[in-house]
Amino acid sequence: MEIHDNILETLGNTPLVALRRYIPAGPLVAAKVESFNPGSSVKDRIGPALIAAGEGEGKLKPGGTIVEPTSGNTGLGLAMVAALKGYKMICTAADKISKEKVALLKAFGVEVITCPTNVAADDPRSYYKVAERIRDERGAYLPYQYYNQANPQAHYETTGPEIWRQTDGKITHWVTGVGTGGTISGTAKYLKEKNPGIKVIGVDTEGSIYRYYKEHGELPPEDQIHQYLIDGIGEDFMPKTVWWDYIDDIVTVSDKEAYDAVFELARKEAIFVGSSGGAAAVGAKKVAAGLPDDAIVVTLFPDSGERYLSKLNEEWLREKGLIDGLQTQV
Repeated sequence: MEIHDNILETLGNTPLVALRRYIPAGPLVAAKVESFNPGSSVKDRIGPALIAAGEGEGKLKPGGTIVEPTSGNTGLGLAMVAALKGYKMICTAADKISKEKVALLKAFGVEVITCPTNVAADDPRSYYKVAERIRDERGAYLPYQYYNQANPQAHYETTGPEIWRQTDGKITHWVTGVGTGGTISGTAKYLKEKNPGIKVIGVDTEGSIYRYYKEHGELPPEDQIHQYLIDGIGEDFMPKTVWWDYIDDIVTVSDKEAYDAVFELARKEAIFVGSSGGAAAVGAKKVAAGLPDDAIVVTLFPDSGERYLSKLNEEWLREKGLIDGLQTQV
């Protein structure tokens, strides 16, 4: 009988889908569609690894509590493991997190604490610092996806090998968003070990630090760091899970470009993604524009647009100034 012992055994081996309608000319561009994971996001891949790391280090014991700062998807990836293993789960999240993600986390029994978005990472009100305080006050295990090397290692062990196999080793460019850096870094390390000639390009947001850091080797001036509306990628501090040795370049995508791509993908490719998926598609298109036709570009769609329906509608987009100029109207 083909019966899994638990839902996490269905993790990985997500499909790679050509984007021939979104990018009809030029090289092949294909997207790894991570909404096929059991928790519907790429972050499902790191949940088991982060918790196993805590158990192995003796920081997480039976009946213990896990706390994690998250934009939602990592929280759910951890919550699924916590539910199966009997751990209590607390998530701290910026107040720009979608209502759908909050409701989803709560459905899994997670305590969700929302924190202000427009504060520095080291501000005691930030969702990073609130998580650290809970760790210290409640003795909780803090996996900290931004610092835990089990994050990129999980992608080295799963995402990289899958992409290599699915492209028969013919991939020439790996183009994906940079949030914690785990997805791009672990995958890039595996792919470059297989073929050092593969180019790795991160997709960043306007207002984030990654492109400037790649170009200048230091964080940008404070006046160049500002809020953006794309969920799940970009950052205002440097995580330890970005393995820069494996990243060749960074391209930047605006909020409007990303949200426009969300609707264009839905209506041309029948793939509904969140804004980070839209950004990844735009980044891949920008990279592909300068490549020969025999190149193979692989990007990654982290999750489903269903997780952001409170944002992916005309009222919210108009309020944020994104409706004007959208090539594909809502």
